[in-house]
Amino acid sequence: MIPNRLAEMLKKLRNEVRQKYKADLKGIFGSYARGDAKADSDIDILVEFQEDATLFDLCGMGDFLEEKLHHKVDVVCQSAIREEIRPYIYNDLVLL
Repeated sequence: MIPNRLAEMLKKLRNEVRQKYKADLKGIFGSYARGDAKADSDIDILVEFQEDATLFDLCGMGDFLEEKLHHKVDVVCQSAIREEIRPYIYNDLVLL
C-alpha cells in the first residue's frame, strides 16, 4: 500500500475514530510512510487522544483500524513518544 493511498484511507476514517474512540489521527510513520514496507510490516499510526479517553478506546481503535485496513497496525500516542525517538518518527511522518 503506497503512503498516499493509506493516508487517504485514514482521512476517511478520521471522524468515525474521533467519535468512537476519542482520538485524532495525526499521520503515519515508519516503513509505510517511507514506502519501503514489507509483507510483515505493521502500519505505524500517530494519534492524539482526548483527555477522557481510556485504555478501551486505545484497544478498540487498534482493532477497528486493523479491520478497516486489513492489516496489523501499531498505534502510538503523540504525547507518549520518548524524546530520544521523536526525531525518527517525525522524520518519516506523513501528516493526514
